[in-house]
Amino acid sequence: MSDEELLQAGRTVVLNEAAELVRAAGEIGMEMVTASRMLYECTGRVVVVGMGKSGHVGRKIAATLASLGTPSFFLHAAEGSHGDLGMVCCGDIGLFISNSGETAEVLTILPYFNRLGAKMIAITGGKDSTLARHADIVIHSGVAFEADPLRLAPTSSTTLQLVIGDALAGIVTLLRGLRRDDFAELHPGGALGRRLLTKISDVMCTQGELPKVKRDVSVKDALFEITDKKYGATCVLNEAGELVGIFTDGDLRRLLERCGVEALNSPIHESMTRSPCVIEPTRLATAAIKLMEERSVSALVVVTPSPTGGLFPVGMVHFHELLRSGVA
Repeated sequence: MSDEELLQAGRTVVLNEAAELVRAAGEIGMEMVTASRMLYECTGRVVVVGMGKSGHVGRKIAATLASLGTPSFFLHAAEGSHGDLGMVCCGDIGLFISNSGETAEVLTILPYFNRLGAKMIAITGGKDSTLARHADIVIHSGVAFEADPLRLAPTSSTTLQLVIGDALAGIVTLLRGLRRDDFAELHPGGALGRRLLTKISDVMCTQGELPKVKRDVSVKDALFEITDKKYGATCVLNEAGELVGIFTDGDLRRLLERCGVEALNSPIHESMTRSPCVIEPTRLATAAIKLMEERSVSALVVVTPSPTGGLFPVGMVHFHELLRSGVA
């Protein structure tokens, strides 16, 4: 077969699966809402049960539910009948996945859930199957045909199972009123969690590391402070310790180009930038990145209000620190 024919075959698989999803979206009814409310009201955990390819889908559904605040775990149907049913407790809900609804290993453990009085939700292509008859709620996942060239491998059916699981998780998210901050709390180790949780105060330098000079010092003395603190800039303060400006490496280069080395002895307030970019320590670090991009700067002065209406510098944050923190 030519490369073009193979490409078309791949596109056909994608289109066939997409067509099944569109069809299913129009057929799914209030059973999805009822199942979602049952999951939301669960006082225990959601036990997602599957076997084979449906089992792989079940693992992902359990992980998605858990990541959105619904305690869940995956129970391999075959392992369940060999001791793992001990993980199932009163108050749990069973979410069973089987394309045919007649998977022997899945059916074997149904009586245990019945004895516990656990509610059961079935995602199955078999509307009249044994699994469907035993479930409290049935969400139909039947497809007209599988999408692979042989029409045999679980493709369209497993994709639909996965999407149904995502839909359930999405509705439960709305019922819980989950916010982006809540999601970040559940993902503190990931890039998304870092972006949503890291504040300026978490990454800024402390007072001891903050480069700062009084407004009457010479440019030369300010240069020593810039070199010592390694931020490429220094805050310039008045007698009350309030921020009145900033002097950067860029300011120094422009000053030397304009006035020569004699300018090193001039007072810093004559050459400083009088309206430095500032940010509050309680702001998210992502806000600092946006501000740096908008103002084309690599460092921001972190400030708090002073009693007289001015600003006290309490830290400085550099783009490199944001990179190291994983936020940028």
